[in-house]
Amino acid sequence: MQNSKFYSLITGLFVTSLVISNIIAVKIGAFGGYFLPVAVILFPITYIIGDVLTEVYGFVATRRVIWIGFFCNLLAVAAIYAAIKIPAAPFFANQTAFENILGFAPRLLAASFVAYLIGQFANSMVLSKMKVKTAGKHLWMRTIASTIVGEGLDSLIFITIAFTGVMPGAVIGGLILTQWIFKVLFEAVLTPVTYAVVKYLKKKEAIDVYDTDSGFKPFSIS
Repeated sequence: MQNSKFYSLITGLFVTSLVISNIIAVKIGAFGGYFLPVAVILFPITYIIGDVLTEVYGFVATRRVIWIGFFCNLLAVAAIYAAIKIPAAPFFANQTAFENILGFAPRLLAASFVAYLIGQFANSMVLSKMKVKTAGKHLWMRTIASTIVGEGLDSLIFITIAFTGVMPGAVIGGLILTQWIFKVLFEAVLTPVTYAVVKYLKKKEAIDVYDTDSGFKPFSIS
């Protein structure tokens, strides 16, 4: 992607959306009669960006961005942990609030990282394989189908790991379903935006990758 005009910018938007989502996710917001982490207003953007990356640049380029996002998020977590552990100045009166807002439980952190990797890779793989099968047609169907799979796995894995044994099974199931539906609807509503961005990038970059020979290996560095 050395000659790309927009790949670095898109990568930056992806990473920024991911890191901010994980920071603001500590707050539970009221969305009508539903209660969801406020990160739902931004985190689905990472899946839309992932769709754009896969559709235009292919799975291999998207895989690179997914791993960059993972390690940038890991760096953010390490920095926050270090900031919490550094002794506060005598006149700093907000240490407890700082820890309550930015602190994290290891279990929640593990759930977030595992769900992110599996969900994002599943999203990219489904869209990429469907692109080949459909000869690049029906982008709306491919983006929504990949989101159903990717966001479904993300919600299922995160909530199951994070809250099993803490919340009743019925509550966990309701949380998974609510988040899943919200994220898929988010993707569907923004489909016209996805179309416009994809069309613009393909024209400006003069690229439209089909992963006919990709091995779809998440850990490959080739």
